[in-house]
Amino acid sequence: MFDLTTLLEVGGPVAVLGGGAGYARAKHPAAYWSTIGLPVSTVRLLSSYGSVMEACGLTVAPSRLRVLAVKAMTRREVRPVPPRRGIIRPTLTGLKLRLRLAPGQEPADIAASAERLRHAWGVHSAYVTTIKPGVVELRLVGYDVLRRVRMPRKVVSGFLKVPVALREDATPFIRDYRTIPHQLTLGATLSGKSMYLRHLIAGLARQPVALVGIDCKRGVELAPFAPRLSALATDPGQAAELLPTLVKEMEDRYDLIRARQGIAPDTPNEEITSDIWGLPEDERPVPVVLFVDEVAELFLVATKKDEERRDEMVTQLVRLAQLGRAAGIYLEVCGQRFGAELGKGATMLHAQLTGRVCHRVNDEASAKMALGDIAPEAVHAACSIAPERPGLAVAGDTSGGWSRIRTPYLSLGDATETCQESAHMVPDLAALKPFRPVVPVRPVKAAAPVVLPHPVTD
Repeated sequence: MFDLTTLLEVGGPVAVLGGGAGYARAKHPAAYWSTIGLPVSTVRLLSSYGSVMEACGLTVAPSRLRVLAVKAMTRREVRPVPPRRGIIRPTLTGLKLRLRLAPGQEPADIAASAERLRHAWGVHSAYVTTIKPGVVELRLVGYDVLRRVRMPRKVVSGFLKVPVALREDATPFIRDYRTIPHQLTLGATLSGKSMYLRHLIAGLARQPVALVGIDCKRGVELAPFAPRLSALATDPGQAAELLPTLVKEMEDRYDLIRARQGIAPDTPNEEITSDIWGLPEDERPVPVVLFVDEVAELFLVATKKDEERRDEMVTQLVRLAQLGRAAGIYLEVCGQRFGAELGKGATMLHAQLTGRVCHRVNDEASAKMALGDIAPEAVHAACSIAPERPGLAVAGDTSGGWSRIRTPYLSLGDATETCQESAHMVPDLAALKPFRPVVPVRPVKAAAPVVLPHPVTD
């Protein structure tokens, strides 16, 4: 009886703690990491740093001066030298520490051993970033941050910068139109492509930007954001009228830039510009972001007349992609597939779209259309996205870099409310007024009287 009582007194709390830790790890990984995972991983790192580096081949032979000093002061064996470790800085999602590379090492050596390091120290993933020559930052992520996306509280954003998703290394993925002016976003049905587009529009709605939409699915995707849109085309016929207007607006902006470049003798050098961002703020036209949802609808034709209209629209899109950046006109092209099979001009337009985001697609060919020409190794990552993880995508650009990202959930009602609250920020562009969508007026309920009326009696 005594042994049973002792077992219950000791084993009961241990079982409860173990079960609670397992539940927290499965359901609340952030809380588990902060309370248990962080101390355990820190102890593992501190106690095994030298041996792990040596096992991963990240040590070098000590210098002669070090060998002489060790032999003179102690009689212990002289061991290989690992990279010098900096202070360990804990974060809400993992650990960060800087490493000073040993002579003869390069950042690629640390990056090649990242998978071994994460297993040795019991973390979810490890990433290496070059800080300066000879110094790299090793970022250890304690759990899968893409399983339940929570954006960082403090995100550095700015004009034409929208934090739209979370990277797998727990850093925000920011859509920067000044750096990457045009982007292609591909994704199958229910892949999260619409959620990504919803975040972009909601983020830009609060900025002094003109938002233009082409949604040939009768406007089912972009019509809810009509209060904030400067123009909206809901079928190919309307798009055929809107695109020439945007091209004309672009040409007018080039005339403005060229007029500014009529260099007078007294013009300071800093006022000579080749795009709208060099113009004085009072003369600078407002930027325009064009959203094209389901771009394949613009390429599909049924008759010879439709083919001529298609060729004109594609030519205008290509012109906007080639020349729009300097005029402050940016493209956000979305679709399920986008390749040469769409028809004339598709390949040329595809080449102008610098940024690429690929959600779950139906076949490998679609992933190659998005990422094959800039990051071939990312194609496999895009094809392995599971259907039960909507919003998960692979983002890349023409520099060859890529990463997995996931967009947090944003309801259509919240995004629509943001557009309605910022409807007063729609810029005044005379050329786009004929294409301004009609916004239905919400019926206003009559307020109840404060004092109930009483019948008049004689």
